[in-house]
Amino acid sequence: MPYRYLDDIAIADSAFEAWGETVEEMIAAASDATLNVMVGNLESIAFREIRRRELEDTQIDMLLFQVLQEIIFFKDAERLLLRVRSVQLHERGNIWNATIDFEGESIDPERHDLIVDVKAVTLYRLRVEKSDHRWTATVVVDI
Repeated sequence: MPYRYLDDIAIADSAFEAWGETVEEMIAAASDATLNVMVGNLESIAFREIRRRELEDTQIDMLLFQVLQEIIFFKDAERLLLRVRSVQLHERGNIWNATIDFEGESIDPERHDLIVDVKAVTLYRLRVEKSDHRWTATVVVDI
């Protein structure tokens, strides 16, 4: 589990730090952390449906914001719990381009331990940093 929840950042929201050796791993970890706020056991989500999104931004933190918002959009619009299965990322000039494959299934309250509903990703304290050995994101989601 390459993420941890932060209790001292937001009182009425949920905050976490996610990391990976690559940007792609960090995006997948942040996606799982977002979904894990809503569902107690990520392993209960079967991979039955696929959605692909092409996203781009000039800032990697805003690209991450878009990816996480897609998870919430699919949950709200299509009642799907989707995990990031693959991330293809390219930096061209000052633009980050990403192809994200989300995979999961329809919400089933009988099988999915639903905890709280994430309404949105906030910009409050949103940050992506690169150190010598890993990429780290700090994210706050509105619940």
